[in-house]
Amino acid sequence: MGLLFLLSFCLNGFAQGPPITGDKPIMLGANSWVIKTLTEIRKTEEGIFAKAPLMVHYLPTSNTLIGVYIPFINYNFDDGIRNQSLGDIELLAKYQFYRKDEMGKTFRLVAKTLQTLPTGKPIGLEGISMDAYQSYVGIVAGYETIKYGISNEIGYNLQPSNDLDELRYKLGFGLPLLKPTYPVNQINLYFEYQSSWFTSLNKYLLMYAQGIQYAKGRLTVEAAIQLPLIQTISEEKQRNFSLFLGTRYVF
Repeated sequence: MGLLFLLSFCLNGFAQGPPITGDKPIMLGANSWVIKTLTEIRKTEEGIFAKAPLMVHYLPTSNTLIGVYIPFINYNFDDGIRNQSLGDIELLAKYQFYRKDEMGKTFRLVAKTLQTLPTGKPIGLEGISMDAYQSYVGIVAGYETIKYGISNEIGYNLQPSNDLDELRYKLGFGLPLLKPTYPVNQINLYFEYQSSWFTSLNKYLLMYAQGIQYAKGRLTVEAAIQLPLIQTISEEKQRNFSLFLGTRYVF
């Protein structure tokens, strides 16, 4: 019975946290709260930019989640324009519609929507501050065992006011380095890809992120570096790298 409890505990999201730059369909129990942040420091051909969001998740039931992201940004363009401001606020909703659990492994599917409000500055930084309404819908699929995890996400992001509509696909692999224990004490490595096709512009961006995550009880800390592999977007928008630093606490 102790082993069954441990496996159940691990597969409900504590032993191996969500991917750092992606998402996964495994949810916590009903009435759970998650407070997190994931700061991105992005270097592009235009300058250096940072986004530090306060992210709050609440699970009304074990298969539904709602959330709000309030980002604060810092932008430093090479031409001398620099400032700090509020970024684009995001509203999240997820519904887990399929779940199959077996001994030491689970497969789940989640429908997801992310609505971005035009609260930021119109500085043309995709994913940071656009001052444009955006509507994203997607499906997240995940397979997780006590030895590894695989996450997939495919979705479409619509921006009615411009030509940056995006077909997005994310693929992530998680590798726990320590044996499952209770209380949780785990180190995870993450290998994550993001493919973005901007359909109206016929431009493409493929990125790879290498990350590490430490989970201790209800607290998780993580870091990752993301590098572009392919980018046919305009030269001034091309990325050099992004550094991600995050924390998460579940209660």
